[in-house]
Amino acid sequence: MAEIDDYSARVLDVVDAIPPGQVMSYGDIAEYLGRYGPRRVGKVMSTHGGAVPWWRVIHSDGSMVPGHERAALRQYREEGTPLRTSADGSSFRVDMRQARWRGLEAPRPGEPGAVDNRPGDRIPDDFPLPEPGPRD
Repeated sequence: MAEIDDYSARVLDVVDAIPPGQVMSYGDIAEYLGRYGPRRVGKVMSTHGGAVPWWRVIHSDGSMVPGHERAALRQYREEGTPLRTSADGSSFRVDMRQARWRGLEAPRPGEPGAVDNRPGDRIPDDFPLPEPGPRD
């Protein structure tokens, strides 16, 4: 089996972290990782996605890749993923307003797990600081 490159591994890690009942689009994942675009994420998923909950990665309009709708629908129902059906009931989409996962965002002040930093608090030694640039 071929070795997985760093970007592919990061994509698969994000997909693995999406909670049951929630989804991300290909573009959401690319934006979250800050590199490449939705097509590159799609390539990673088509090559290596069988090892992760692939049904949680969809198009930005809530639709699935053709040919995988039945298997995905089973998973969505099992996980309680919010769905929208067409007017005639013949097709479905994931309700992106309700189901979209924004990733591992830091909790906002006042939320459980939030850090209450105040002026003068020490910045950790491993805090990523921007590289110094040329001065005007």
